Amino acid sequence: QVQLVESGGGLVQPGGSLRLSCAASGSSFRLYYMVWYRQAPGKQREMVAGMTSDGKINYSDSVKGRFTISRDNAKNTLYLQMNSLKPEDTAVYYCNREISRTPMFRWGQGTQVTVSS
Repeated sequence: QVQLVESGGGLVQPGGSLRLSCAASGSSFRLYYMVWYRQAPGKQREMVAGMTSDGKINYSDSVKGRFTISRDNAKNTLYLQMNSLKPEDTAVYYCNREISRTPMFRWGQGTQVTVSS
């Protein structure tokens, strides 16, 4: 079973930036469609950004133009650069492999992002 470990969250002021990382175990990371999700208090988990094994990217409308997803297959790591952060970006952020809109692995602990002045 692949293990996912998210890191990089924290408290940031509106307009600030953070870079999240997601480290995955195993040897097949490079083949996966990987997705960043987030879950705000009282809300359902939602997709934020996804990246295929060959570099195709998609973003949710709410983060397009502000967030950038990337990956380093040699390090089995997925990244999310978040700029121009807004209070509504406050959530716990998770990563996972996705197939047909279904997360495939056990969820990691996530990383908390809080945007507040």
